[in-house]
Amino acid sequence: MSDNPAKQHVTGQALVLLQFTLMAVIAWRAGPSFLALQASALAWGVLVAGIALGAWALSANRPGNFNIRPVPKAGGQLVRSGPYAYIRHPMYSSILLAGLSGVYGVDIPGRTLVGTAFFALLAVLWVKSGLEEQWMVAQHPDYAAYQKDSSRFIPWLM
Repeated sequence: MSDNPAKQHVTGQALVLLQFTLMAVIAWRAGPSFLALQASALAWGVLVAGIALGAWALSANRPGNFNIRPVPKAGGQLVRSGPYAYIRHPMYSSILLAGLSGVYGVDIPGRTLVGTAFFALLAVLWVKSGLEEQWMVAQHPDYAAYQKDSSRFIPWLM
């Protein structure tokens, strides 16, 4: 991918738009099951795990360092504590857990749409994290070593 900041910005914005659109589809279809307290215990457990992981990641990241776009912030610091010690993208993992909870939480007729949106979200976050990692290597000399010591989304797996 280009080192052109304008192109990085546009690419990042497009990926964020896709990400939020897919998250909205999942929430639109699965949300009513959760609000009506009809989602399964498994769905609730996965959702709580996603929220907990997201909160842990936010608490480990210093204020002003977090960026919703995959382009690293100028002057941003590499965080390797908290969940970042194991997962390079714990916020993406938390989003994926929340999305997966929607797959488990929706009724059978809606599962195809939510499942499709979930796998599309996984693809978007995979591309987004891959670009972010390329740009992080360029900005942080220690990032390549960090990649070897951590997993992208799931500790010790991927």
